[in-house]
Amino acid sequence: MTTELPSAPEYVEPVMDWHRLDVRMLVVRPLNEIVGLIPLFVGLLVLGKGETWRFLASGGVIVAIVLFGLLRWISTRYRITTEQVELHTGLLVRKRLAVPRDRIRTVDLTAKLGHRLFGLSAIRIGTGQRDQPGEDGLTLDAVSSAEAERLRVLLLTIAKAKTDAQTEAVEEQPGVVLSKWDNRWLRYAPLTLSGLVAAGALFGFVMNFARELDIEVLDPMTEAAHWVVEQPIALTVALFTGVVLVVATLGSVLVYVVQFWGYQLTREPDDTVRVRRGLLTTRSVSVAEQRLRGIELVEPLLLRAGRGAHAKTVTTGLGRKGESNLLLPPAPVSEAHRVSAEVLRQTADRAGNQTAESPTRTPLRRHPMAALRRRMARAVVPLLVLAAGLAWLAPSWTWQVVLALVPFSAAMGWDRYRSLGHALTDRYLLARSGSAIRETVALQRTGIIGWRISRSFFQRRAGLVTISATTAAGDGAYYVIDVAEADGLALADEAVPDLLRPFLERAPEALDH
Repeated sequence: MTTELPSAPEYVEPVMDWHRLDVRMLVVRPLNEIVGLIPLFVGLLVLGKGETWRFLASGGVIVAIVLFGLLRWISTRYRITTEQVELHTGLLVRKRLAVPRDRIRTVDLTAKLGHRLFGLSAIRIGTGQRDQPGEDGLTLDAVSSAEAERLRVLLLTIAKAKTDAQTEAVEEQPGVVLSKWDNRWLRYAPLTLSGLVAAGALFGFVMNFARELDIEVLDPMTEAAHWVVEQPIALTVALFTGVVLVVATLGSVLVYVVQFWGYQLTREPDDTVRVRRGLLTTRSVSVAEQRLRGIELVEPLLLRAGRGAHAKTVTTGLGRKGESNLLLPPAPVSEAHRVSAEVLRQTADRAGNQTAESPTRTPLRRHPMAALRRRMARAVVPLLVLAAGLAWLAPSWTWQVVLALVPFSAAMGWDRYRSLGHALTDRYLLARSGSAIRETVALQRTGIIGWRISRSFFQRRAGLVTISATTAAGDGAYYVIDVAEADGLALADEAVPDLLRPFLERAPEALDH
């Protein structure tokens, strides 16, 4: 009797056997944990002043970490079926986690320094914006790098499981590079202000550590501060400004390199968009293209002044939290537009001809002057009221300082109005808002599942509304702020025909016809 094998599209992948994590994790996991605890060990040994119990405590912590890693390896199993990913872990408290494969949104391959030394990777399977290890998603820490790549392809196969031969064929095909690291992008690092944040955190750590070690660092700093204050005001301001600029620049460049070194954006043969980046800890995040619902361009004020931007994906089931939706690090705004067009496949039409540029370049429609009045009022009136209150209650120089901020605040209000805009193309709804952080979103019209129309008391008096496009991707809702009431309703009705129309009231003259 002859048995016919099913054709390739109908082939169902057999259930995989239960597997352990890579045995090398017995070395890698304790190594990563110990590296993070180096400050604690140094504190115990230095502050211990030769006391034996301090050395025993340090050794006990190391032994406990090693034993914990051994127990985790012994008690952890995982397997991948045609329907779900299963993970069993725990010895005293047994946990059994299962993630349906059709709920997988991203596959994040992370390799810390210890992982990289031993050729391992940790696989983070993301399922949504509430992802937490052990809840909506799960983590396999760690497997070999080759196995991680194979599992990445397998896990992002949603429609039908592939055979092993098909999976290997996909792995061997190179991805199409859409963008990659450019050393010239480093000039945008100081415009992110990440250096000041890192410097502040490092300064706090050093100060606390020095205090624990009884090292006097405050006295020299106090003397230096007194010397600076005693100098002419121009020299004091110049010194302070120079120190801040140097620290911010060096810190920002360092943070930028650590986070984004080796950045590469590719379109993989398995229909995913993949971002690789990182110097000490490398990350590789893959997002299925069928989950993409749009692109968001983010332009903080300083970065925008330098004609830069960074880009994020708007992905079904994946919120803004975390860095899984990062598409492009701070780079030229022209590169952000180009990458948006590439990812959204706007570079060629169905016939293969070149089409228009990225939808994020679409000219936006200005909002009415009532929106400008609202922004100017909110920017200026509170400061004027505060200045008047200070001048009446506590006459001093403080009210003059507040009053001096009015022109700056008014300029910000004007910029917020200039940033407002919206547009509608054949495929996308465009909306832009913000000044300190200006955001432009291109949202697929097919991804809109509902509308929310809101009006405050002052908006009603000004004839304005805020239209919220509800979607299952990204933030969950994207806003067209302070648009004229008629224009906003017409925009919503045109973007998704028949969705809002049953709730609209026709004008009396229209009913007569």
